[in-house]
Amino acid sequence: MPENQWERQYGSPEHLGATWIGNQQAWNFALYSKHADQVTLCCYADDLYRPCFIYAFDQYLNKTGRIWHARIRASDMNDARYYGYRVDGPKSSPGFGFDWHNFDRDKVLLDPYAQSVYFPPNFSRAAACGSGSNEGSAPLGRLLIERDSFNWEDDRPQRHGQSLVIYELHVGHFTRNLNSSLPEGLCGTYRGVIQKIPHLEELGVTAVELMPVFQFDPQEGSAWGYMTLNFFAPHHAYFTSPEASAQKNEFREMVKALHAAGMEVLLDVVYNHTTEGDQNGPIYSFKGIDSSSYYMIEKDNSLAPYSNWTGTGNTILASNAAVRRLVLDSMRYWVEEMHVDGFRFDIASVLAVDTEGNVRGFAEDAPLFDEIAADPVLNKVRLIAEQWSMENAKFPGRVWHQWNGRYRDCLRRFVKGDFGQIGTLMSSLYGSSDLFPDSLPYSMHPCQSINYIASHDGLRMGDLVCFTHPTDGDDYPQYGWDCGHPGISNIPPAVATLRKRQIKNFCTLLMLSNGTPMILMGDEFMQHQQGYRNPYNIDSPVTWINWDLKQTNQDVFDFFKKMIAFRKEHPSLCRSGYWRNAVRWYGTEGPCDLSAHCRTLAFFLDGRGADDDDLYVMINAYWDSLSFKLQQGEPQQWERVIDTSCASPNDIILAGGPSPDSDHYTVEGRSVVVFLRPKS
Repeated sequence: MPENQWERQYGSPEHLGATWIGNQQAWNFALYSKHADQVTLCCYADDLYRPCFIYAFDQYLNKTGRIWHARIRASDMNDARYYGYRVDGPKSSPGFGFDWHNFDRDKVLLDPYAQSVYFPPNFSRAAACGSGSNEGSAPLGRLLIERDSFNWEDDRPQRHGQSLVIYELHVGHFTRNLNSSLPEGLCGTYRGVIQKIPHLEELGVTAVELMPVFQFDPQEGSAWGYMTLNFFAPHHAYFTSPEASAQKNEFREMVKALHAAGMEVLLDVVYNHTTEGDQNGPIYSFKGIDSSSYYMIEKDNSLAPYSNWTGTGNTILASNAAVRRLVLDSMRYWVEEMHVDGFRFDIASVLAVDTEGNVRGFAEDAPLFDEIAADPVLNKVRLIAEQWSMENAKFPGRVWHQWNGRYRDCLRRFVKGDFGQIGTLMSSLYGSSDLFPDSLPYSMHPCQSINYIASHDGLRMGDLVCFTHPTDGDDYPQYGWDCGHPGISNIPPAVATLRKRQIKNFCTLLMLSNGTPMILMGDEFMQHQQGYRNPYNIDSPVTWINWDLKQTNQDVFDFFKKMIAFRKEHPSLCRSGYWRNAVRWYGTEGPCDLSAHCRTLAFFLDGRGADDDDLYVMINAYWDSLSFKLQQGEPQQWERVIDTSCASPNDIILAGGPSPDSDHYTVEGRSVVVFLRPKS
């Protein structure tokens, strides 16, 4: 195909960002801005206060539609290694229907499509918040020429079905603690995660869900990473090497190693807002390039112009086609270039909000979700939503998984001993068919329910049994119970035993539930975070995983890994469809008791339809022991495989467990018992 001389001379709008054109030894720069009237490229080498190369875009030659573009030979750029933009445009004219602008010709702005972000030694969030120049203190994009491509070898995407067990993991906090047994240089890094893969394999999880790894602002104050600065660059603090060429590959090494261990890699992504906040926040990138294109604006509120559906200061304008392109380009980049297997969307429903604040649901157009569904790359990956503001069945991502907050609250309350939970518990164990209906036109499946007891957001399991009230306030119910002794010091032996039993109850019910289970890193050995409910800004041993606890609570870890193995061995627990006629619900002696005071439940699960063993489960959340009648078959046909009141290793016996002496079995207070009848 003959070369397009116009593109060679003035650049192409086809690929946004900085693209290396190898056969021309040149860079193509492309930036979207609808309202800008002047764009200048600034490139830097050693002196970050004085550009080594400047290019002013000509609106007649370097602009196509709303994209500014230029093609520049590397030999003309004076050994530039970093780049940013200065963008100027109109001032805001407050009034009905106004556009809100933050144009400042002196601000150096980060390219939204930068694949690596450089923070200069004098980087300053404060300088980005005020007016005027932030040169020398602004985050910059790196100019990356990948001379050596990464060797993926035979790496393949991973996709689990019935065996899917998700492990939520914070890359920094997972191995930051020096007792992680890693060399100090690997602690809190992508390579540190690789070193802990044997632990994940031993536990038996089949997917890791990484809390945000998109580049976030190191001076914003959040340790979790939910205040995104850039949607393409991996977060710099999780690398072992500051060398630009090594950064991308360290993330890839982690993905490749996790895939080799048979695990999916899922990213927790924040596309609904950015770290730039409201009108008082910093101008790093989107706000200075074109606020009214990237953000939802309250067009009749000049005092607080940024819509705040996220509770963090701003809301991405997903109704803008250019913003949807940004999100899809980012997702495709992480799938195609970084080989991730899927995404968990933070506050996903916000991306279905239109400019009038209306939530677009199942029966309406929600353009971003429709475009993801139609994309030939993205419609093959696993997609998970954190739901917030609409009914689960009305969420526009028809085949997405969704975090089930009702499941979390019900299981916490039931195990704690709260009354009035039996009906919701039955629904939760069954797969939450009322939230994820399989009737026409929904045709949803139980696996779409992400079942969990604890996540990064709220008390973890270890805290739920140590604290009745969170250390940092109680503005959202956590349903914790300290088991009769507050805190984590001077614990009486009986309380310590009860706490372990409660943790095992959580694990057992989670793994017995129809749906997709998720556990939070460290819960498998009773990690706690000193009762903090919302430690988003704590980056210290309070939130770092304490690997000494794996040895201290080895019995709890052994129970978790055996319980995960038990779930995998019994496909009747996690089915493609709901249990329907395969399940029979009981109480202690007869039919199940749905009254408010009841704290007991039993059920029989017929394994024949899944070519599996039969299971009989007895659940006692009451504080005293109770006698349950085994209401299916003869006692000698059954083997007791789980009794959470027993000490390890008798709490779970995967094969050859004892048979009951009669058709009644005493279930200790606050415990779960499971019997197995081998298939004939």
